[in-house]
Amino acid sequence: MTAASRIVVGIATRGRASILLETLAELRQQTRLADHVIVCGGDASDVEGVAEQFPDVEILIRDPGLCRQRNAIVEAALDADLLMFFDDDFFPDRSYIAIVEDHMSRHPATVVATGQVLADGINGPGLSPTDGRRILTRRHAEGQGAAKPMFAGYGCNMAVRIEPLQAHGLRFDERLQLYCWQEDVDLSRRLAAFGDIVLLEGARGVHLGVKRGRSPGVKLGYSQIANPLYLAAKRSGYPIAVALNLIFRNMSKNMVRAIWPEAHVDRRGRLRGNVIALADLLRGRMTPERVLEV
Repeated sequence: MTAASRIVVGIATRGRASILLETLAELRQQTRLADHVIVCGGDASDVEGVAEQFPDVEILIRDPGLCRQRNAIVEAALDADLLMFFDDDFFPDRSYIAIVEDHMSRHPATVVATGQVLADGINGPGLSPTDGRRILTRRHAEGQGAAKPMFAGYGCNMAVRIEPLQAHGLRFDERLQLYCWQEDVDLSRRLAAFGDIVLLEGARGVHLGVKRGRSPGVKLGYSQIANPLYLAAKRSGYPIAVALNLIFRNMSKNMVRAIWPEAHVDRRGRLRGNVIALADLLRGRMTPERVLEV
């Protein structure tokens, strides 16, 4: 990959058209603009206003589900060198794309790069677009920063090299449904067989963590158990120890916080989903797809 590489930004979106428009506006502030931007929604309402305000953005409509939507973006971006996945509520610092491109051009062994999240609203009630811009302005700093080895990319901002995706037929696992819990880790670990995964400290951004459009608590709770165990069972780079540790941490937090739940998290719903998944495991019928029925 050279400095003249073709870079595509892909955004899968669901139920957050107003936030998506804010994110697309932020992308226009990049010092190195993407060569192309692709947005994939689950229906027309997900991308309302995009064609009018951003006529150069390619719009796709696919059946809802993060993995299906992201795979549609991959198929539409196979002529690119680098595909950057952003959540529809991730605001990148203005030098984000330039820094990732520079690293990937100088380090051909890197197959996945993820940036430094300055603030993550997913861990709280969420951040407003004004909050996100304020954080980026306050904490902006020029320079590359360090590149550190990582176990996996963080799906809210994850750049992947197209060549290994195409050469080895790798895609997001569509057996994971809805919010597709851990889909980013799964694809990262499969790509890790062909190169390095890094965190680029200079590629900064803010994840607003908007709650609208996310899976209900009981469904996410089910996926917190079913998805890691399913991914570990595939034996494709996702260790069982990682799965068990993640399950223990999430269940423990859900159990403790179910007594006094946060206003912005359906802890009791998540715990109920955890219990349903464990019951299904004991009955031998737990699958990622079962989340559609709970």
